[in-house]
Amino acid sequence: MERAGRLRSALIFGGAGFIGSNWAHHLIANTDAHVHIFDNLSRPKVQFNLRWLEKAARSTDRLKISIADIRDVAAVEKAVSTATDVYHFAAQVAVTTSVDDPRNDFEVNAGGTLNILEAARQCGNHPFLLFTSTNKVYGNLGAAQFSDAVCLFDHCAGICETQPLDFHSPYGCSKGTADQYVHDYSRIYGLPTVVFRMSCIAGPRQFGNEDQGWVAHFLYSALQGRTISIYGDGRQIRDVLAVQDLIRGFAAVYENRDKTAGQIYNVGGGRENTISLLELLACMEKILRKQIKYRFFPARPGDQPVYITDFSKLQRDVGWAPRLTVQQTIRNIREWWEGNQECFAPIVFPLRPAKVPLGIFGEVAS
Repeated sequence: MERAGRLRSALIFGGAGFIGSNWAHHLIANTDAHVHIFDNLSRPKVQFNLRWLEKAARSTDRLKISIADIRDVAAVEKAVSTATDVYHFAAQVAVTTSVDDPRNDFEVNAGGTLNILEAARQCGNHPFLLFTSTNKVYGNLGAAQFSDAVCLFDHCAGICETQPLDFHSPYGCSKGTADQYVHDYSRIYGLPTVVFRMSCIAGPRQFGNEDQGWVAHFLYSALQGRTISIYGDGRQIRDVLAVQDLIRGFAAVYENRDKTAGQIYNVGGGRENTISLLELLACMEKILRKQIKYRFFPARPGDQPVYITDFSKLQRDVGWAPRLTVQQTIRNIREWWEGNQECFAPIVFPLRPAKVPLGIFGEVAS
Protein backbone atom coordinates (compact mmCIF):
# COMPACT_ATOMS: atom_id res chain seq x y z
CA MET A 1 0.00 0.00 0.00
CA GLU A 2 1.36 3.42 -0.98
CA ARG A 3 1.72 6.22 1.53
CA ALA A 4 -1.39 8.18 2.55
CA GLY A 5 -3.56 5.28 1.43
CA ARG A 6 -2.73 5.71 -2.26
CA LEU A 7 -2.42 2.46 -4.20
CA ARG A 8 1.02 1.96 -5.69
CA SER A 9 1.06 2.16 -9.49
CA ALA A 10 4.49 1.36 -10.94
CA LEU A 11 5.13 2.44 -14.53
CA ILE A 12 8.08 0.76 -16.27
CA PHE A 13 9.33 2.30 -19.51
CA GLY A 14 11.17 -0.48 -21.34
CA GLY A 15 9.37 -2.99 -19.16
CA ALA A 16 9.51 -5.81 -21.71
CA GLY A 17 13.31 -5.79 -21.77
CA PHE A 18 15.84 -7.71 -19.72
CA ILE A 19 15.99 -5.43 -16.69
CA GLY A 20 12.43 -4.15 -16.99
CA SER A 21 10.83 -7.60 -17.11
CA ASN A 22 12.84 -8.80 -14.11
CA TRP A 23 11.77 -5.74 -12.14
CA ALA A 24 8.14 -6.12 -13.22
CA HIS A 25 8.15 -9.76 -12.12
CA HIS A 26 9.57 -8.77 -8.74
CA LEU A 27 6.80 -6.21 -8.26
CA ILE A 28 4.09 -8.66 -9.29
CA ALA A 29 5.44 -11.45 -7.08
CA ASN A 30 6.49 -9.49 -4.00
CA THR A 31 4.35 -6.35 -3.72
CA ASP A 32 0.74 -5.27 -4.16
CA ALA A 33 1.70 -2.71 -6.81
CA HIS A 34 -0.21 -2.35 -10.06
CA VAL A 35 2.39 -2.69 -12.82
CA HIS A 36 2.16 -0.82 -16.13
CA ILE A 37 4.65 -1.85 -18.82
CA PHE A 38 5.31 0.67 -21.60
CA ASP A 39 7.47 -0.70 -24.44
CA ASN A 40 7.75 -0.38 -28.21
CA LEU A 41 8.92 -4.02 -28.56
CA SER A 42 11.94 -2.96 -30.63
CA ARG A 43 14.27 -5.40 -28.86
CA PRO A 44 14.15 -8.85 -30.52
CA LYS A 45 12.39 -11.62 -28.56
CA VAL A 46 11.07 -9.43 -25.73
CA GLN A 47 7.59 -10.78 -26.49
CA PHE A 48 8.68 -13.90 -24.61
CA ASN A 49 9.19 -11.72 -21.54
CA LEU A 50 5.67 -10.33 -21.86
CA ARG A 51 4.21 -13.82 -22.03
CA TRP A 52 6.17 -14.75 -18.91
CA LEU A 53 4.81 -11.71 -17.06
CA GLU A 54 1.25 -12.30 -18.24
CA LYS A 55 1.47 -15.85 -16.88
CA ALA A 56 2.83 -14.57 -13.55
CA ALA A 57 -0.01 -12.04 -13.28
CA ARG A 58 -2.77 -14.32 -14.58
CA SER A 59 -4.59 -14.62 -11.26
CA THR A 60 -4.50 -10.85 -10.67
CA ASP A 61 -5.57 -7.70 -12.48
CA ARG A 62 -2.32 -5.89 -11.62
CA LEU A 63 -0.58 -5.96 -15.01
CA LYS A 64 -1.19 -3.56 -17.88
CA ILE A 65 0.86 -3.45 -21.09
CA SER A 66 1.00 -0.52 -23.49
CA ILE A 67 2.81 -0.88 -26.82
CA ALA A 68 4.15 2.61 -27.43
CA ASP A 69 7.31 4.67 -27.84
CA ILE A 70 8.83 7.18 -25.41
CA ARG A 71 9.19 9.63 -28.30
CA ASP A 72 5.38 9.82 -28.39
CA VAL A 73 4.66 12.72 -26.02
CA ALA A 74 0.93 12.08 -25.72
CA ALA A 75 1.40 8.37 -24.96
CA VAL A 76 4.02 9.15 -22.32
CA GLU A 77 1.83 11.79 -20.66
CA LYS A 78 -1.14 9.41 -20.55
CA ALA A 79 0.94 6.65 -18.97
CA VAL A 80 2.59 8.87 -16.35
CA SER A 81 -0.67 10.55 -15.33
CA THR A 82 -1.64 7.75 -12.91
CA ALA A 83 1.80 6.55 -11.77
CA THR A 84 3.11 6.74 -8.22
CA ASP A 85 6.58 5.51 -9.24
CA VAL A 86 8.27 5.55 -12.63
CA TYR A 87 11.18 3.38 -13.81
CA HIS A 88 12.88 4.58 -16.96
CA PHE A 89 14.77 1.72 -18.62
CA ALA A 90 13.79 2.42 -22.25
CA ALA A 91 16.83 3.28 -24.36
CA GLN A 92 18.92 2.83 -27.45
CA VAL A 93 21.55 0.66 -25.76
CA ALA A 94 24.48 0.08 -28.13
CA VAL A 95 27.54 2.26 -28.65
CA THR A 96 27.96 0.85 -32.16
CA THR A 97 24.40 1.76 -33.12
CA SER A 98 24.87 5.27 -31.76
CA VAL A 99 27.94 5.75 -33.95
CA ASP A 100 25.99 4.61 -37.02
CA ASP A 101 22.89 6.72 -36.26
CA PRO A 102 23.60 9.43 -33.66
CA ARG A 103 20.38 11.35 -34.35
CA ASN A 104 18.13 8.40 -33.54
CA ASP A 105 20.27 7.65 -30.49
CA PHE A 106 19.80 11.22 -29.24
CA GLU A 107 16.05 11.31 -29.96
CA VAL A 108 15.46 8.10 -28.00
CA ASN A 109 17.86 8.54 -25.09
CA ALA A 110 17.83 12.29 -24.55
CA GLY A 111 14.54 13.34 -26.13
CA GLY A 112 12.60 10.39 -24.77
CA THR A 113 13.92 11.05 -21.27
CA LEU A 114 12.87 14.68 -21.44
CA ASN A 115 9.37 13.58 -22.45
CA ILE A 116 9.17 11.36 -19.36
CA LEU A 117 10.51 14.04 -17.04
CA GLU A 118 8.12 16.67 -18.34
CA ALA A 119 5.19 14.30 -17.97
CA ALA A 120 6.25 13.56 -14.38
CA ARG A 121 6.68 17.27 -13.61
CA GLN A 122 3.28 18.26 -14.96
CA CYS A 123 1.10 15.32 -13.89
CA GLY A 124 0.65 16.48 -10.28
CA ASN A 125 1.46 13.05 -8.76
CA HIS A 126 5.07 13.93 -7.84
CA PRO A 127 6.12 10.35 -8.69
CA PHE A 128 9.34 8.71 -7.57
CA LEU A 129 11.48 8.25 -10.69
CA LEU A 130 14.46 5.92 -11.15
CA PHE A 131 16.61 6.18 -14.27
CA THR A 132 19.21 3.64 -15.38
CA SER A 133 22.24 5.47 -16.72
CA THR A 134 25.60 3.96 -17.68
CA ASN A 135 29.27 3.93 -16.77
CA LYS A 136 29.91 5.29 -20.27
CA VAL A 137 29.24 8.80 -18.92
CA TYR A 138 32.78 8.65 -17.44
CA GLY A 139 34.47 8.25 -20.83
CA ASN A 140 37.67 6.22 -21.17
CA LEU A 141 38.90 7.25 -17.69
CA GLY A 142 42.29 8.42 -18.90
CA ALA A 143 43.24 4.94 -20.08
CA ALA A 144 45.80 6.29 -22.55
CA GLN A 145 48.28 6.89 -19.72
CA PHE A 146 48.44 3.15 -19.01
CA SER A 147 50.14 0.53 -21.18
CA ASP A 148 47.34 -2.04 -20.86
CA ALA A 149 44.17 -2.91 -19.01
CA VAL A 150 45.96 -5.02 -16.41
CA CYS A 151 48.11 -2.04 -15.42
CA LEU A 152 45.03 0.16 -15.21
CA PHE A 153 43.25 -2.46 -13.11
CA ASP A 154 46.11 -2.40 -10.58
CA HIS A 155 45.68 1.36 -10.18
CA CYS A 156 41.88 1.38 -10.01
CA ALA A 157 40.20 1.02 -6.63
CA GLY A 158 36.83 1.61 -8.26
CA ILE A 159 35.02 4.54 -9.86
CA CYS A 160 32.87 6.59 -7.50
CA GLU A 161 30.27 9.26 -8.21
CA THR A 162 32.78 12.13 -7.89
CA GLN A 163 34.61 10.92 -11.01
CA PRO A 164 34.44 13.76 -13.59
CA LEU A 165 32.01 13.18 -16.44
CA ASP A 166 33.62 12.77 -19.86
CA PHE A 167 31.02 11.71 -22.41
CA HIS A 168 32.60 9.58 -25.15
CA SER A 169 30.66 8.28 -28.17
CA PRO A 170 27.18 9.44 -29.19
CA TYR A 171 25.73 6.87 -26.77
CA GLY A 172 27.75 8.29 -23.90
CA CYS A 173 26.58 11.78 -24.85
CA SER A 174 22.89 10.90 -25.11
CA LYS A 175 22.80 8.85 -21.91
CA GLY A 176 24.90 11.47 -20.15
CA THR A 177 22.49 14.20 -21.23
CA ALA A 178 19.56 12.16 -19.91
CA ASP A 179 21.48 11.40 -16.71
CA GLN A 180 22.02 15.09 -16.01
CA TYR A 181 18.43 16.05 -16.88
CA VAL A 182 17.07 13.45 -14.45
CA HIS A 183 19.36 14.68 -11.70
CA ASP A 184 18.56 18.34 -12.36
CA TYR A 185 14.80 17.79 -12.34
CA SER A 186 15.22 16.80 -8.71
CA ARG A 187 17.18 19.96 -7.89
CA ILE A 188 15.08 22.41 -9.91
CA TYR A 189 11.58 20.92 -9.75
CA GLY A 190 11.77 18.80 -6.61
CA LEU A 191 11.00 15.50 -8.32
CA PRO A 192 12.24 12.55 -6.22
CA THR A 193 14.59 11.12 -8.86
CA VAL A 194 17.41 8.58 -8.54
CA VAL A 195 20.10 7.83 -11.13
CA PHE A 196 21.86 4.45 -11.30
CA ARG A 197 25.10 4.57 -13.31
CA MET A 198 25.44 0.89 -14.06
CA SER A 199 28.26 -1.37 -15.06
CA CYS A 200 27.78 -4.77 -16.73
CA ILE A 201 24.44 -6.33 -15.75
CA ALA A 202 23.86 -10.01 -16.56
CA GLY A 203 21.36 -12.72 -15.78
CA PRO A 204 18.28 -14.70 -16.88
CA ARG A 205 16.00 -13.28 -19.58
CA GLN A 206 18.87 -11.41 -21.24
CA PHE A 207 18.86 -11.73 -25.02
CA GLY A 208 22.45 -10.56 -25.39
CA ASN A 209 24.34 -9.82 -28.56
CA GLU A 210 27.86 -8.63 -29.32
CA ASP A 211 26.78 -4.98 -29.07
CA GLN A 212 25.05 -5.23 -25.69
CA GLY A 213 24.67 -7.93 -23.05
CA TRP A 214 28.07 -9.48 -23.77
CA VAL A 215 28.13 -12.01 -20.89
CA ALA A 216 24.91 -13.67 -22.07
CA HIS A 217 26.02 -13.37 -25.70
CA PHE A 218 29.30 -15.16 -24.95
CA LEU A 219 27.50 -17.94 -23.08
CA TYR A 220 24.76 -18.50 -25.69
CA SER A 221 27.37 -18.53 -28.46
CA ALA A 222 29.46 -21.08 -26.56
CA LEU A 223 26.44 -23.27 -25.86
CA GLN A 224 25.46 -23.22 -29.54
CA GLY A 225 29.00 -23.77 -30.85
CA ARG A 226 29.31 -20.38 -32.53
CA THR A 227 32.57 -18.47 -32.88
CA ILE A 228 32.73 -15.38 -30.66
CA SER A 229 34.10 -12.07 -31.94
CA ILE A 230 36.38 -10.22 -29.50
CA TYR A 231 37.04 -6.57 -30.24
CA GLY A 232 40.42 -5.54 -28.86
CA ASP A 233 42.89 -7.84 -27.11
CA GLY A 234 40.34 -9.48 -24.79
CA ARG A 235 41.99 -8.11 -21.66
CA GLN A 236 39.32 -5.45 -21.18
CA ILE A 237 38.13 -5.64 -17.58
CA ARG A 238 34.55 -5.26 -16.33
CA ASP A 239 32.77 -5.80 -13.05
CA VAL A 240 29.71 -7.99 -13.51
CA LEU A 241 26.51 -7.55 -11.49
CA ALA A 242 23.75 -10.15 -11.40
CA VAL A 243 20.35 -8.76 -12.35
CA GLN A 244 18.93 -10.25 -9.13
CA ASP A 245 21.27 -8.00 -7.14
CA LEU A 246 20.30 -4.99 -9.28
CA ILE A 247 16.62 -5.68 -8.50
CA ARG A 248 17.49 -5.63 -4.79
CA GLY A 249 19.06 -2.23 -5.39
CA PHE A 250 15.92 -0.89 -7.06
CA ALA A 251 13.80 -2.07 -4.15
CA ALA A 252 16.19 -0.59 -1.60
CA VAL A 253 16.28 2.91 -3.09
CA TYR A 254 12.49 2.94 -3.41
CA GLU A 255 11.96 1.84 0.19
CA ASN A 256 14.46 4.47 1.34
CA ARG A 257 13.32 7.20 -1.07
CA ASP A 258 13.25 9.86 1.63
CA LYS A 259 17.04 9.45 1.72
CA THR A 260 17.82 8.45 -1.87
CA ALA A 261 15.72 11.05 -3.73
CA GLY A 262 17.96 13.39 -5.70
CA GLN A 263 20.96 11.05 -5.55
CA ILE A 264 23.22 9.45 -8.14
CA TYR A 265 24.67 6.00 -7.45
CA ASN A 266 27.31 3.93 -9.20
CA VAL A 267 26.04 0.34 -9.28
CA GLY A 268 28.04 -2.72 -10.25
CA GLY A 269 29.74 -5.87 -9.06
CA GLY A 270 32.82 -4.11 -7.65
CA ARG A 271 36.36 -5.45 -7.46
CA GLU A 272 35.25 -8.86 -6.18
CA ASN A 273 33.34 -9.43 -9.43
CA THR A 274 35.85 -8.08 -11.92
CA ILE A 275 36.82 -10.23 -14.87
CA SER A 276 38.42 -9.76 -18.29
CA LEU A 277 36.82 -11.02 -21.47
CA LEU A 278 39.42 -13.78 -21.80
CA GLU A 279 39.01 -14.76 -18.16
CA LEU A 280 35.26 -14.99 -18.63
CA LEU A 281 35.74 -17.30 -21.60
CA ALA A 282 38.08 -19.49 -19.55
CA CYS A 283 35.50 -19.57 -16.75
CA MET A 284 32.80 -20.61 -19.20
CA GLU A 285 35.02 -23.32 -20.66
CA LYS A 286 35.45 -24.75 -17.17
CA ILE A 287 31.72 -24.63 -16.38
CA LEU A 288 30.64 -26.00 -19.78
CA ARG A 289 33.56 -28.44 -20.07
CA LYS A 290 34.12 -27.54 -23.69
CA GLN A 291 36.49 -25.41 -25.73
CA ILE A 292 35.10 -22.08 -26.92
CA LYS A 293 35.96 -20.72 -30.35
CA TYR A 294 36.77 -17.02 -30.69
CA ARG A 295 38.61 -14.61 -32.96
CA PHE A 296 39.98 -11.10 -32.55
CA PHE A 297 39.01 -7.86 -34.30
CA PRO A 298 40.18 -4.24 -33.85
CA ALA A 299 38.88 -2.41 -30.78
CA ARG A 300 35.68 -0.43 -31.26
CA PRO A 301 35.27 3.30 -30.53
CA GLY A 302 34.00 4.25 -27.10
CA ASP A 303 35.05 0.98 -25.43
CA GLN A 304 36.55 1.41 -21.94
CA PRO A 305 39.64 -0.76 -21.30
CA VAL A 306 38.68 -1.07 -17.63
CA TYR A 307 35.69 -0.25 -15.49
CA ILE A 308 35.31 -1.18 -11.82
CA THR A 309 32.47 0.17 -9.70
CA ASP A 310 32.86 1.73 -6.29
CA PHE A 311 29.36 1.15 -4.89
CA SER A 312 30.17 2.36 -1.36
CA LYS A 313 27.75 5.31 -1.53
CA LEU A 314 24.79 3.03 -2.21
CA GLN A 315 26.03 0.66 0.46
CA ARG A 316 26.19 3.48 3.02
CA ASP A 317 22.76 4.86 2.16
CA VAL A 318 20.69 1.65 1.94
CA GLY A 319 22.95 -1.21 3.06
CA TRP A 320 23.19 -2.74 -0.43
CA ALA A 321 26.02 -4.94 -1.72
CA PRO A 322 26.23 -7.65 -4.41
CA ARG A 323 25.60 -11.23 -3.29
CA LEU A 324 25.98 -13.34 -6.45
CA THR A 325 29.39 -14.13 -7.97
CA VAL A 326 30.23 -14.08 -11.67
CA GLN A 327 30.30 -17.87 -11.67
CA GLN A 328 26.82 -18.05 -10.11
CA THR A 329 25.54 -15.56 -12.67
CA ILE A 330 26.87 -17.68 -15.55
CA ARG A 331 25.23 -20.79 -14.10
CA ASN A 332 21.93 -18.92 -13.65
CA ILE A 333 21.93 -17.78 -17.28
CA ARG A 334 22.75 -21.30 -18.46
CA GLU A 335 19.92 -22.79 -16.38
CA TRP A 336 17.46 -20.26 -17.81
CA TRP A 337 18.69 -20.94 -21.36
CA GLU A 338 18.23 -24.69 -20.90
CA GLY A 339 14.67 -24.20 -19.64
CA ASN A 340 13.62 -21.73 -22.34
CA GLN A 341 14.75 -23.22 -25.64
CA GLU A 342 11.67 -21.87 -27.42
CA CYS A 343 13.19 -18.40 -27.07
CA PHE A 344 16.22 -19.46 -29.10
CA ALA A 345 14.58 -21.52 -31.84
CA PRO A 346 15.09 -20.25 -35.41
CA ILE A 347 12.55 -17.56 -36.26
CA VAL A 348 10.37 -18.65 -39.16
CA PHE A 349 8.14 -15.57 -39.11
CA PRO A 350 8.56 -12.14 -37.47
CA LEU A 351 7.76 -12.09 -33.76
CA ARG A 352 6.57 -8.51 -34.12
CA PRO A 353 4.03 -7.84 -36.86
CA ALA A 354 4.13 -4.55 -38.71
CA LYS A 355 1.03 -3.47 -36.78
CA VAL A 356 0.20 -5.05 -33.44
CA PRO A 357 -3.56 -5.72 -33.19
CA LEU A 358 -5.31 -4.27 -30.18
CA GLY A 359 -5.64 -6.71 -27.33
CA ILE A 360 -2.70 -9.05 -27.88
CA PHE A 361 -0.73 -7.69 -24.96
CA GLY A 362 -2.75 -4.65 -23.96
CA GLU A 363 -3.47 -1.27 -25.39
CA VAL A 364 -1.70 0.19 -28.39
CA ALA A 365 -0.97 3.89 -28.32
CA SER A 366 -2.46 5.71 -31.28
